Amino acid sequence: MNHEDGFVLVIDQGTTGTRAALVSHNGSIVGFAYSEHSQIYPRPGWVEHDPLEIWEKVMLVIKEVIERTKVDPREIAAIGVTNQRETTVIWDPRTGQPIYNAIVWQDRRTAPQIDYLRAHYMDTIKTKTGLVPDPYFSGTKVWWLLDNVPGLRDKAAKGEVIFGTIDTWLIWNLTRGSKDVLTPERGGAHVTDYSNASRTMIFNIQRLDWDDELLEIEGRIPRDILPLPRPSSDRKFYGYTGPEISAKLFNGISIPVCGDAGDQQAALFGQAGFEVGEVKSTYGTGNFILLNIGKSITYSRSGLLTTVFYATEEKTAYYALEGSVFITGAAVQWLRDGLKIIEVSDEIEPLAASASDTGGVYFVPAFVGLGAPYWDQYARGLIIGITRGTTRRHIARAVLESIAYLTRDVLEAMISDAGLRIPRIKVDGGAAKDNFLMQFQADITGIEVWRPKVFETTSLGAAYLAGLATGFWNSLDEIRNNWALDRVFKPTMDPETRERLYRGWKAAVQRALGWAKEVPWAYGID
Repeated sequence: MNHEDGFVLVIDQGTTGTRAALVSHNGSIVGFAYSEHSQIYPRPGWVEHDPLEIWEKVMLVIKEVIERTKVDPREIAAIGVTNQRETTVIWDPRTGQPIYNAIVWQDRRTAPQIDYLRAHYMDTIKTKTGLVPDPYFSGTKVWWLLDNVPGLRDKAAKGEVIFGTIDTWLIWNLTRGSKDVLTPERGGAHVTDYSNASRTMIFNIQRLDWDDELLEIEGRIPRDILPLPRPSSDRKFYGYTGPEISAKLFNGISIPVCGDAGDQQAALFGQAGFEVGEVKSTYGTGNFILLNIGKSITYSRSGLLTTVFYATEEKTAYYALEGSVFITGAAVQWLRDGLKIIEVSDEIEPLAASASDTGGVYFVPAFVGLGAPYWDQYARGLIIGITRGTTRRHIARAVLESIAYLTRDVLEAMISDAGLRIPRIKVDGGAAKDNFLMQFQADITGIEVWRPKVFETTSLGAAYLAGLATGFWNSLDEIRNNWALDRVFKPTMDPETRERLYRGWKAAVQRALGWAKEVPWAYGID
């Protein structure tokens, strides 16, 4: 195949939906298809997905993008996967049936286990995993499943079930039945990459392997149910598409599956963030800010996470500092679907811009607690500063401003931890299209915001990782040359106003912290 004429297929499986995209050699997305999936809320603070529905949507969008673009499957050089990271699935590898719904990264049901770990193993977990104990991560979700699904612990002990984050679930289904997989005894490639493994809270980021001590203290998780950790761009390939999937989607062509990264790491890779000090901020359901810190591990003193960025070789990785903001774009959805202040999400930008300020209103979107740098699982959302003159314009503006404030919180911590000056923030994700938000982001941080021409950098990153494994792209420099600038947002706010507004934000956050612990009965907390 002439690489310049071929494509890489990407599956970008997110919190609210799944995208399939075809990426050309010059980094253009030549076509995509998207489909939402159901959100399941069994109890306050619980969030679940149906893994089978997600897999059905994956097959649907792959079929759609190939039909729309009329690409011959023989032109597809590789498949890359990127995913909502900490969401947890356990399934029977003989039947392919999940044992329980996927427990989503936003889910808070394991708060009691986290309280226990914070009290007894805080330093151990942070040193080995780079993470701050929180229900966000996969380890305590597996613990909960083993303790609460009847018979599951016995099945796990007998090797009758396997665990994976969403990338593992998709790769296993893509390669199911193929003989050319790294784990043929599991029926499909039962693998994950180092970046996704580093989000489980049971993975040692120094040794780049599962940690037996953490498996024991986080609910006696059997090692045998865990996927094989692999590089994000794997020249050995995780496997090839299985016969059933190849026949159904690719005209019988077997395609290598060889790229995998968590969605936020993939976005930094897609932003060509290969140099130490590069920063990206992705505006999606949540907001995730990553700083490339290279091959040396730096532990945060300011409430950030140290995570694996990516790997192209076994037992070697690049690392990043990460600030995870749980709810940003989801707050806009709440305005649309919950309060019905807007009818469609795009209405929020002109509505917010129509107000000269928020009239003293601050909005803290702590719907599921607060992530970095606060890490308060008992924080809850609030709107404060309301007066008789407050209108929906002020609320809309306060919601958008909260996204920028939370991002500044993380950037302040990064500057403190890494000792670096951040010259620019590269942005992506749906809300990066919002000019009002991007300008306020520049204003409230005093840092230039750089927006690329191609917004779907998560998909690009997964494509680049898969394409590097097959030689579709030969170097990081070749990928870097594909990155193109759309617009720079420069700070215009005077420093005094910037700091005054930010002090108001910090005061509002203080009032949100710990609220659910004051009235646990209101949130279904035992």
